[in-house]
Amino acid sequence: MPSGFSGPIISIPMSDPVKPTFLVDAYVDPVLVRIEGRASFMNSGSLKDFFAEMARQGKGRIAVDFQQCTSMDSTFLGVLAGAALELRRRTPAGTLTLVRVGERNLELIRNLGLHRLAVVDAGSFSMNLGGGALALTEQMRSEIERTRLVLEAHEHLLTADPANAAKFQDVMAFLRNQLNSP
Repeated sequence: MPSGFSGPIISIPMSDPVKPTFLVDAYVDPVLVRIEGRASFMNSGSLKDFFAEMARQGKGRIAVDFQQCTSMDSTFLGVLAGAALELRRRTPAGTLTLVRVGERNLELIRNLGLHRLAVVDAGSFSMNLGGGALALTEQMRSEIERTRLVLEAHEHLLTADPANAAKFQDVMAFLRNQLNSP
């Protein structure tokens, strides 16, 4: 990782332990993230941590490659929304760019309003993960931490598009109830 990185190097276990879900290169501008396989609530925590560290370091431009993304869920999309919001907040010219987005993923991104927060490039963006590419590893999180992650991600989706409130009101009520119960 770049100098000053204090977080752990994280990788995400999958059914195929050789193939990571997220590859990152923080040594280039924009910072590059490649999704390989399924992006979901099960592995989005490591990506959220990575985005937070990049924002903390002042890295204002991040490109996320969807070419190998086989599927994604609303929590993952909410993590992306949160990253886009944080980049804008910390860096005036901060941008999250979603590249090589296939038709199905583009439909999900637009349906949840993420295109309002991030630049979406469905074309042939050149993605060259160099020698600095690392696989992110998911940290063990408590049930409360995972619940907070999922709730926060869905709150970011409401920021992306207030119409998402109707889509996720039951999920969010359930998650809030989980966090407030003894």
